[in-house]
Amino acid sequence: MSTVPKGGLRLRFCTDPAEFLAAAGDYLGADPVVSTVVTTIAHRLLSQRAEGIPQPDRIWWLVVSDDSGAVVGAGMRTAPYAPYPPFLLPMPDEAAVALAHALHDRGEEVLAVNGALPAVELCAAELTRLGGGRVQVTQHTRLHELGELTWPPPVPGSLVAATEDDVALVTQWVAAFMGDADEQAGRPRGASAHEAPDQAEMLRRLHAGRLWLWVDGTGKPVHLTGANPPSFGVARLGPVYTPPAQRGRGWASNAVAEVSRRIQAGGARVCLFTDQANPTSNKIYAALGYRPVVDMANLVIVR
Repeated sequence: MSTVPKGGLRLRFCTDPAEFLAAAGDYLGADPVVSTVVTTIAHRLLSQRAEGIPQPDRIWWLVVSDDSGAVVGAGMRTAPYAPYPPFLLPMPDEAAVALAHALHDRGEEVLAVNGALPAVELCAAELTRLGGGRVQVTQHTRLHELGELTWPPPVPGSLVAATEDDVALVTQWVAAFMGDADEQAGRPRGASAHEAPDQAEMLRRLHAGRLWLWVDGTGKPVHLTGANPPSFGVARLGPVYTPPAQRGRGWASNAVAEVSRRIQAGGARVCLFTDQANPTSNKIYAALGYRPVVDMANLVIVR
């Protein structure tokens, strides 16, 4: 762990997710929906390390503390895909600016920043002031939490857990998910940087029972819904994917509703992200009872 004092703040960089969770766990657990991305990945990497899976290179976890020692912000840089964007949770404005200075001083190249507003905007703006370039928004996202579930009109078929026999199909659909989401939101396909799934990761998710298929009345898979294991009592859905030829038939609404019901029945809260530029998905989730919690954004720095 390294500590960087910035005015009345302390920025603590950790390379060990266990050390990060020990330092920031109370803060993260106080608002577990907002912190879902960070806590999910921290727990995932801990689980993978326990299985002997090598950890990604060049990662860090950030704990922001005030002059009393209270944690007031957090973040991470764990993305395994270029340009390796840091992900920031809400933090004081001055902390977001201080982080830009700390990263600049560390000599880190940062060409994208994802996470909560306004922290990502302030950090990216200061990075461009220090190193040049201009900031562009690639995606506005919104985090939602399910309140009381409202059931959609029923459709034929049922939800089934995907198995190892489905690995080729789910790998193909997860790979198509982000490109299709770009097109649905009016962006060029591939505009959103994301992790390309590999078969080993898909097998881990399948063995964990975190991927489900909706099969139609003939038993044909027509939709995929995934969910992360709960972290601090919150499970985040994703990906949610319907192939183009099967859209508009209610598969996604029914699958998401049933997965959400199972998660809530298990005692966890459930949340998901939407792309604010995709009115179809936002409408579907609102109809099911999902309500906005916080707006986030994915930014890139063009130089």
